[in-house]
Amino acid sequence: MIYIVYINCVFFSPLKLIFEKEGVYLHTNAKRSNHDTTIPGFIRIVERAGLPALEWSPVEEEGRSAPAVLYTKKVSRRLLASNDRGYKLRPRFPPAGQWSFSLPLSELYSLRRARFSLGRNFLVLTSRGGHPLPALHFHRGGTRELFRALQRYIVLDQSPVDGRLFLAYPHDPGALSQSFEKLQLFDDGGADLVSRFIQDPYATTFGGFSKVTNFFKAALRPPGSPGHFRTAQDPSLPHQCDEEPDFELINCGVELGPRPDVSRGQPLDKWHQFMDPEGRVQDSEKIKEIIFKGGVSPALRKEVWKFLLGFYPWNSTFKEREDILRLKTDEYFRMKVQWKSVSYVQGMSDLLSPLLFVTQNEVESFWCLTGFMELLHQNFEESQEAMKKQLLQLSILLKALDPELCDFLDSQDSGSLCFCFRWLLIWFKREFSFEDILTMWEVIWSGLPCDNFHLLIACSILESQRGELIGSDHDFNTILKHINELTMKLDLQGVLRGAEAIHLQLTQCKELPLKVQQVLGLYSPSSSEEESPDRPAGETQRLLGEAQGGAADASGPARVPTYP
Repeated sequence: MIYIVYINCVFFSPLKLIFEKEGVYLHTNAKRSNHDTTIPGFIRIVERAGLPALEWSPVEEEGRSAPAVLYTKKVSRRLLASNDRGYKLRPRFPPAGQWSFSLPLSELYSLRRARFSLGRNFLVLTSRGGHPLPALHFHRGGTRELFRALQRYIVLDQSPVDGRLFLAYPHDPGALSQSFEKLQLFDDGGADLVSRFIQDPYATTFGGFSKVTNFFKAALRPPGSPGHFRTAQDPSLPHQCDEEPDFELINCGVELGPRPDVSRGQPLDKWHQFMDPEGRVQDSEKIKEIIFKGGVSPALRKEVWKFLLGFYPWNSTFKEREDILRLKTDEYFRMKVQWKSVSYVQGMSDLLSPLLFVTQNEVESFWCLTGFMELLHQNFEESQEAMKKQLLQLSILLKALDPELCDFLDSQDSGSLCFCFRWLLIWFKREFSFEDILTMWEVIWSGLPCDNFHLLIACSILESQRGELIGSDHDFNTILKHINELTMKLDLQGVLRGAEAIHLQLTQCKELPLKVQQVLGLYSPSSSEEESPDRPAGETQRLLGEAQGGAADASGPARVPTYP
């Protein structure tokens, strides 16, 4: 594709050469041509009329007075492509110069330094309009020198969690671009937002986050927004872990070792044998292991789910559970009278419908949903911090597992993984069949093998699509389309096997990066005592105490209940 954009017509302005490096190649798409797809060229920093720009041109084009692509302001509505910042692109020169470009440094948004598995280093540059330029492959090294030259004009701010990603800022601190937090995702404020959020947190959140689609594409780069990377100290280049003649290694990957083969088990089909004569579950951890490996038999779900979702404590007796059910029923109907009605609208039905299907009971489904929301409520918070954190954690995992896939997604402006947003928001509810999602959720509710197992499921799905993604002519839009079209086409058992195998592979690595350990719960900076997997006996007594208090207050004014 040949592009040009116009601004102020500075094609033949006086040129001052600041930096030049030979041996910088472009690798064009081999699937579109039978010709040589490696084009040697020069990378330069130049000043045109006092304005610095980053330029690349092929060796064969050195006689030209200007590169074939200039990124500038629009002047005509007839230009073919556009973006949100008002920049326009259109074809210009014949094939000899079709890959050249010149990008004013004021329009440089980010640089990603990376290398393919073959060892060749490359840079992916992205303009403030959201358009990635062709990746620049430094066969003879030189990226460090280029960075130093660029810092004469701009600040390159390194991500604290991804040493390969740099965001470009002007030296003027007042010229920072719009950050993710400054997007007004929710136009309405105050009480109306709270009311809409209570009625339908899913619809309210998703409606607001729909505004982020273009912003993700044009501005958000993993692992977050400019506000997340801005620091008071001067930027520094990442530590060079190794160097070899003719090229430099930017970030050395960790050798994870082979991925083990795993198998799924049979669902939990025996229940009462795990209870003592009074009804206490004797080995809840064994039950969770069985559920993790095989799910729950449909005939037992109605009872077992109430334990998984905290409706009943694992160590409660038959009698105590009767009292808890009575308490919860009374509490529910008191709230229903106070609220006039308890309604479930479209958004919450994604989470509620499987619970109602299994319990076949309004009261039990409500309290099971309450337990479920204890796990997911942060996904629907206005700040979206939990969703941004999960996307970042997913990126950390995928970089450790498959850096080449990450590099490809970065090169196609999809490194933010925003196309996984729906997966994480409602735990894959719309990606699998109804019966499959019942199994998936109870597997995740087991809490094994880690709290973030849903992120490993996402990694398993992405790796299952690796060949389709890397082996095709995908861009940002077609990647998003492909991911959306996976709905109802995924093999649940294969995905779960892959996720479990990924966990084993990572945890068996002796040099696992600290960030990955934190995502998997293998390392915590605090030394706080972990809670027991079973609720303590005091939890049951507290619920029973509330039941007695509720009975004593039954004849008095309705009170606002507290929740377990």
